Amino acid sequence: MRGLLPVGRPAGLGALAVLLVLTGLASVMIGTQHIPAAEALAGLLSPDGSESALIVWELRVPRTLLGLAVGAALGLAGALMQALTRNPLAEPGLLGVNGGAAVAVVTVIALFRVDQPLVYVWAAFLGAAGAAALVYAIGSRGRSGATPARLVLAGAGINAVFSALTSGIMLLAPHDFGAFRFWQIGTLSGRELGVFWQVAPFLLAGTLLALALARPLNALALGDDAGRALGARAGRTRALGALAIVVLCGAATAAAGPIAFLGLAVPFVVRGLVGSDQRWVLPYSLLAAPVLLLAADIIGRVVAAPGELETGIVTAFLGAPLLAFMVRRGKVPAL
Repeated sequence: MRGLLPVGRPAGLGALAVLLVLTGLASVMIGTQHIPAAEALAGLLSPDGSESALIVWELRVPRTLLGLAVGAALGLAGALMQALTRNPLAEPGLLGVNGGAAVAVVTVIALFRVDQPLVYVWAAFLGAAGAAALVYAIGSRGRSGATPARLVLAGAGINAVFSALTSGIMLLAPHDFGAFRFWQIGTLSGRELGVFWQVAPFLLAGTLLALALARPLNALALGDDAGRALGARAGRTRALGALAIVVLCGAATAAAGPIAFLGLAVPFVVRGLVGSDQRWVLPYSLLAAPVLLLAADIIGRVVAAPGELETGIVTAFLGAPLLAFMVRRGKVPAL
């Protein structure tokens, strides 16, 4: 399947990169507090300690960088999840990542009464990694090993258990979880630059691993036997793919909370445009997801000014129509 892109794939990828740069600049220039575009750009390029420069560098630049990183991670994780499970409607949370991250965060809050995002990052990342390891251990039992269907079923069960645990812990001390409820919606606001640097090494490693799996995933799409004939090792590819999903989605969820729909909608739409070749699906998802995430963040700042509408809420409103449009046209991309 070649897709519906009206221009060549390389040209489309270049145009998407330009759009990503423009969206990033818009994220720096637009906020709940109005600053003229020229003044915001001057504060970005030549910070002079003025109020405008401080707003740009202390508030807008960190959330923009985090939006770029988190969006790219969720887009790649979604594309990998759909390719591994051969399900065009799969999303990264199926491996229990979101549930594990949430239960780890509420446990830390309940035990230590902390409300610092940097602490949430490490708690959520460890919880996500532990949940994914548990899902893989359960899903790989038996002679058939860790098949996509078994992993999805194990992930759904683990997510349900963790969701119940999270709700139970919150009921024990409801007044301690105001910050967690804010994190749970999914947001880029209120994050210091240190949060970005905490998760950046994990996101970089996960990105490189994901992109390296493009050719093996294409081979496995033909079936395990055909894939082996082409030199792909099914078990190794699935294990590395699952590892990349955990690292990408775990770090992104730890930093910004469980942002909904991005990892589902973006790869789904991308495959409808460029086809099912993972050598194009992965790079397109890498660029398209942060465009959508930053656009959602900008819209959330504008429509509810002087307050903000959380990013995770806006992504659902933006992603759902795109997905519905593709489905109504009958363009459900095959894997």
